[in-house]
Amino acid sequence: MSTETIPLVAPVHFMMKDHLRAEAAIEPDPVSTSPAAKTTQIIAIYGKGGIGKSFTLANLSYMMAQQGKKVLLIGCDPKSDTTSLLFGGRACPTIIETSSKKKLAGDAVAIGDVCFKRDGVFAMELGGPEVGRGCGGRGIIHGFETLEKLGFHDWGFDYVLLDFLGDVVCGGFGLPIARDMCQKVIVVASNDLQSLYVANNVCSAVEYFRKLGGNVGVAGVVINKDDGSGEAAAFAELAGIPVLAAIPANDDIRRKSASYEIIGRPGTQWAPLFETLAQNVADAPPVRPTPLTQDALLGLFSAETVGRNVVLEPATLVDMVGKDEVIKPSLEVLYDAA
Repeated sequence: MSTETIPLVAPVHFMMKDHLRAEAAIEPDPVSTSPAAKTTQIIAIYGKGGIGKSFTLANLSYMMAQQGKKVLLIGCDPKSDTTSLLFGGRACPTIIETSSKKKLAGDAVAIGDVCFKRDGVFAMELGGPEVGRGCGGRGIIHGFETLEKLGFHDWGFDYVLLDFLGDVVCGGFGLPIARDMCQKVIVVASNDLQSLYVANNVCSAVEYFRKLGGNVGVAGVVINKDDGSGEAAAFAELAGIPVLAAIPANDDIRRKSASYEIIGRPGTQWAPLFETLAQNVADAPPVRPTPLTQDALLGLFSAETVGRNVVLEPATLVDMVGKDEVIKPSLEVLYDAA
């Protein structure tokens, strides 16, 4: 038998220690002094259904593109009216329906299947399920998963504008706020209680996720169909957010919007309004809002408008069944303590 000494193998943890020491001895790379890479501003726009989000966004994105910005407009409302306004009333295929068809055919979704252009604006619709056949919020989540597979984070846009339905508060529609998928939120409202209620809810959602460590803030409010009565401006002041623009309740705007006409074109009557809005949207920092209580929200309006003088009168059994309440003996069996 050989008497040659067999070398001992170093225990694994000693080898790991040596590896970590060697790694720690490596000098880190110097701090970069080169200019920062272009950062995409991802902005989610919320508002009550029918308040004019899609009108505002279609014209805002168009104006931004004419100012030389690279803009992507993503419709996240199941009605798909954002891109319809941009494309003159023509609906484009949605990501959800396209991905379903492609999946059945065994094909992958390509950019050209779901993203379309007009005068420098890139646009797409996430879409939603058929009525009664699925959750709109889940459709939003599926849509964003598809966007990430298509390389969403590498596209290099100056601005990505997301159109969300604000009066649907399920998780999918709150995704950008809950998961920090955008830097800031803009609310579109008018001088009416229902739209301001929705705007206040959005501010409450932002504040809620801020308390959980989120970073999304509110950049401001766009007052649409402004009749000058001042409730929306008063709300913005109390909530601590700026008014980015006030779009007047004007018959010319109403007619052109109804016929899918873009009014945010350079050199037109309404160009200065949207030029200012585009600049304000770009510059407005995301701030932490102060949501109003229900009473404070109602306080923006006259008592005659919102019924603050109404007294809540408890109902009685007589009201419900038309006769006095009869006290019936209990059939419960009571046992003496053991």
